[in-house]
Amino acid sequence: MTGCCVVLRESCQLRASLRTPCCAFLSGYRVGVDPLAPLLDLADVAPALASARDRVDAAMRHRALRRHGGQVAAEVSLRAAVASAALEGHAYDLEEVRGGTVTDPVVQGALRVAEGLGGLADLWARAPRQVLAKLHVLAARDVVPRDDLGVLTGGAARIDALTPLITKNPGNPLLLAAVVHAELLTLRPFAGPAGVVARAAARLTLINRGFDPRGLIAVELGHLAREPEYVGSAGAYATGTPDGVRSWLRHYAAAVSAAADELSVIGDGVLATV
Repeated sequence: MTGCCVVLRESCQLRASLRTPCCAFLSGYRVGVDPLAPLLDLADVAPALASARDRVDAAMRHRALRRHGGQVAAEVSLRAAVASAALEGHAYDLEEVRGGTVTDPVVQGALRVAEGLGGLADLWARAPRQVLAKLHVLAARDVVPRDDLGVLTGGAARIDALTPLITKNPGNPLLLAAVVHAELLTLRPFAGPAGVVARAAARLTLINRGFDPRGLIAVELGHLAREPEYVGSAGAYATGTPDGVRSWLRHYAAAVSAAADELSVIGDGVLATV
């Protein structure tokens, strides 16, 4: 059994024989009910998510966003892309990427994905499979054969199960983003830089659900700053144990908090140059 299914099985009346991720229980989805709510009962998860929310709210009050929000957003986008490529094993100096001297196709794909998030946020809540395919096209161009762009290499049933969670779930957006991210990392349903797609899908969830409507929280930076924990907790989540899922959710909250702090640093930097 994989994903967070083990944790949610009892509350979602799943059959004991079910061998699918946590989102498969959505065959019995009820409108207006948050099926992920039981995850908030795991030790320290709810306080960690609440603390991350507070850090984000504080960062969103940075005075640089009042008059220079566009500059801040552009810098956030650049740094998020560089961090996401680094997490995929393609690390480069930020200033080299900024200067346009890095031609690595994974980096270029991550830049395209970061640029495209704003235009995909509304569609994400209506047609997530379509958006995932588009993200892969953006991320994997010149990395995988053209015929493989946007094409699932596996996990179609699990993504179908994940879809109602994205389109209907009314609950905690940070919790939802964390689960979307971990499920896609576990699946790696596309050839090439599938992790770039997973991280972008989580960001889209935060944007679409109003947690980060301007796309200013580069969670990729938090993941990169805690990379060993990121890798370890993602692997722990995939085991499906309560401790494994808890480890991932706590990491995700910490990464969001770190990204909020980075937004403040970026805002300070923009103010220093104007």
